[in-house]
Amino acid sequence: MGRNAAGESFLRGFLRYAKGEDFWLQLEKPEMADDVSDALKRYGRKGRLHTINRRNLAKLREPGCIYYPGPGLAEFAWQRAAFGHQSWSLCGITHTTSSARAMDAIAAWLEAPVQPWDAVICTSKAVKSNVERLLQAHVDYLKERLGVTKIVLPQLPVIPLGIHVEDFKFSAQARITAREQLGIGPDDIVVLYVGRLSFHAKAHPLPMYLALERAWARMQSQHAGLLPPHARLRLIECGWHANEHIAKAYRDAVALAAPSLGVLTLDGREAATREKAWASADVFCSLSDNIQETFGITPIEAMASGLPLVVSDWNGYKDSVRDAVDGFRIPSWMPHGGLGADLALRHALDIDSYDMYCGHSASFVSVDIEAATQAFVQLFCSPELRRQMGLAGRTQAQERFDWLVVMTQYEALWDALRELRASASPRSRLWPARLDPMHGFADYPSAVLNEDSVVCLSENNAFETFERLLSLAMVNYTLQVMPNVQEFRLMIDFLDQSPGRSSKARAVAAVLGDTRAPHGLRALAWLAKLGIVRFEGAKQLAATTQPGPAH
Repeated sequence: MGRNAAGESFLRGFLRYAKGEDFWLQLEKPEMADDVSDALKRYGRKGRLHTINRRNLAKLREPGCIYYPGPGLAEFAWQRAAFGHQSWSLCGITHTTSSARAMDAIAAWLEAPVQPWDAVICTSKAVKSNVERLLQAHVDYLKERLGVTKIVLPQLPVIPLGIHVEDFKFSAQARITAREQLGIGPDDIVVLYVGRLSFHAKAHPLPMYLALERAWARMQSQHAGLLPPHARLRLIECGWHANEHIAKAYRDAVALAAPSLGVLTLDGREAATREKAWASADVFCSLSDNIQETFGITPIEAMASGLPLVVSDWNGYKDSVRDAVDGFRIPSWMPHGGLGADLALRHALDIDSYDMYCGHSASFVSVDIEAATQAFVQLFCSPELRRQMGLAGRTQAQERFDWLVVMTQYEALWDALRELRASASPRSRLWPARLDPMHGFADYPSAVLNEDSVVCLSENNAFETFERLLSLAMVNYTLQVMPNVQEFRLMIDFLDQSPGRSSKARAVAAVLGDTRAPHGLRALAWLAKLGIVRFEGAKQLAATTQPGPAH
């Protein structure tokens, strides 16, 4: 999946180019730390790797910002609330925003304690617009239902995804070798598509097939003199089909729409195979038409490979590909708002799966086939145009999209968030849906233990009895939230030496010191549970009169 590849690429860029010395990693599986530690050594980083998990979240105050590879900040904002909203910044990123999970995650910002010193990076202007539309719809609902007037949101900066440009530099010999291994002639013109081969969830291939078939027919009828005698048009689809049903759909579409097109399908999951595909190509094509796309990394990789592009004027491609400079952006069309509510409802009610929702939505997006045909003809006619556009694209990839450049934008954002956080006023630490159980369930018991409650020792050899009870599994399972054994001894000894072997709870807990006293106070309830102490003033059972024999 694209988001997994993007995450792996980010981590590599971060480990290579981040300006800090030490690295901080939040994880739940300890073995993951070994992988990151090995990666740090590979990139020559000598700083220390600090690990954080749910048991020591407060350590996030030290790095001051945590990056999560997704838009779901709400959960982490609530977790931060217990430590103070200003304790650290949260930074997420948009990948797809069309899934129910992603949309719910974005809408959840409006209720969660996200702050202005948090951010969710939008990878394109188009996806930022989508996020803002979704938020505005939810704000309108909250205003109508609850009269909400104050809205606090994270920053939404636009920063592109990055690539490692040096991974896409192929020599003339690499091109010759790749073509020989793939059975492609030296004079053949090769158009390349890279990505999942999914007509419903990535890019419907029919416009590409039709445009290529028409362009080649036009070349043979109008520009035959510009082609080498034995030139053929080849299409490489470097990706993978999810199943045989989809694979057959692709084969059937090519046979019907582009019978003269020679199609070579390669497994894009294999790195070596992808390298052959990039090295052998003349033109890159991606006529994306799907709402699950937010940025599109493959056009950037194509630019880094020195290929001219024919891409749809769609979503993130609008930001990354310069029309008539790096290639051609082909116009796309979609019906106006209000004509797709039924599609959203079908998905919301689970009538349609997410894949079907994407496919149904994409079926109403068109790409101008004639414009694509003309773009292909121009590129097929002119090796010089292909060279110029490829060179411009490679320069663009190096200057705008290499991780060395993009990482500086990430770090500038994190520095700005830190400044906002440092200048803000303190805020409450409330997490209303996760109340302290001693507060939330305060009406459950007969009485509430507090500092003025009187505690009495019940046992003559109280500590010895306590130690025996600690051997029971049903007792010692709670030790991680209790004072330690030595602290219990201090409290029991204090009671044993007090007049009447009793004292107010405040005094008993105080023997642990100011910081630990609250832990000692609540632990008195546990000692009472074990029969070591009891509380004076507890409600007594009312005396009852035994009924006499019936007459």
